Amino acid sequence: MSSSSHSAATPPSEAARAILVGVDFGRGAPFDPSLDELALLAESAGDTPVARVTAKRQAPDAALFVGSGKADEIKLLVQAHGAHTVLFDQAISPAQQRNLERVLGVPVADRTALILEIFAARAKSHEGKLQVELARLQYLASRLVRRWSHLERQSGGIGMRGGPGEAQIELDRRMIDERIKSIKERLKKVQRQRSTQRRARARNGVFRVSLVGYTNAGKSTLFNALVKARTYAADQLFATLDTTTRSLYLEEAAASVSLSDTVGFIRDLPHKLVEAFQATLQEAADADLLLHVVDAASPVLDEQMVEVERVLEEIDAAGIPQLLVYNKLDKLEDTQRPRQPLDWMERPNGQRVPRIFVSAISGEGLDLLRAQIVTCMREQGLTPGPAEHDPRLISLAQPPHEDDGSRSESGPTSSNEGKAVDNGAAPNSNEQA
Repeated sequence: MSSSSHSAATPPSEAARAILVGVDFGRGAPFDPSLDELALLAESAGDTPVARVTAKRQAPDAALFVGSGKADEIKLLVQAHGAHTVLFDQAISPAQQRNLERVLGVPVADRTALILEIFAARAKSHEGKLQVELARLQYLASRLVRRWSHLERQSGGIGMRGGPGEAQIELDRRMIDERIKSIKERLKKVQRQRSTQRRARARNGVFRVSLVGYTNAGKSTLFNALVKARTYAADQLFATLDTTTRSLYLEEAAASVSLSDTVGFIRDLPHKLVEAFQATLQEAADADLLLHVVDAASPVLDEQMVEVERVLEEIDAAGIPQLLVYNKLDKLEDTQRPRQPLDWMERPNGQRVPRIFVSAISGEGLDLLRAQIVTCMREQGLTPGPAEHDPRLISLAQPPHEDDGSRSESGPTSSNEGKAVDNGAAPNSNEQA
């Protein structure tokens, strides 16, 4: 990972060469034998994977996580490839991290640290930066013990920082605690601002739709296709972190809905990160309808859907009505394409939900998706009249200006509601987020 932890070992112009490590702890424990997702995470953080190592154990080794024999094997790979860092696909303890770094001679990071680094690099809004900083500080607070060489005891005295004999580690921890408290207070203000925006939309009777799904399932590309926005979309993990909301006009219902693009989920998403992003994820928790976007071309789509359901449960959004949107239809072979563009599936809670196959790139299936959103609106008792009788929709029914829908969230006070009219055409783009 290209951070200050190994900047001295990596020339500024050279991507850090990384060894990827995954351990199979048997049934019930997440394990990716190919380490493909960890490789994508590493590349998103600016690293270059040069070797992959897998191991099988009944339980983590208390000292080295992988055991001394496998640690020696990894050390030989580090030396052979001139690697700058070793990345673990599972979470490792602070003590295991320190012991591994001592044995391997290079910085070691786990999946949580890698995700936090990516979030720190991608957060653009004031709110997003605060959320990421909070999560990183909470992660760092557990790893202060004997982490750096400067943690010797300080000589106390008049005019000196810290009390008599106060350890540097205690000063560091106190500074981190104070910073965490300050950020939490600032995020509370952001939450109040978002709540005000949501209440305003609720008072106006706006039907709220949120896009949720595994990272890189194509949420932002689908969002752009539906509302003609220019939200950043790319074929990479966590391309966008900040929630963006736009108005989507549905001609069949002669009504406008509020459509929000939210941060993507991923396996083993750190709980502290979920907590920190509570203000952003609240858009999903307060929605009237969730569009659960699934990468139809992914070989592990079932596991990804389970992970999304787990996070929805964690943010109290599991009971919200869903539409399953199987995206990236353009990437499927003819033999893999569905016989029908619309069918039904059963969720883990037993609820039967419609499943729609679409391509945000080509626009295939988007008309059917809009129609199904209208059906969900009517099932929930929303039967709006013609647009001309609703003053809220008159401006939405007019053609947008050239720059409409191009604004993205820039701070906690931004409403993020453009006035884009959907005419059914998908943007000419090859990117999928």
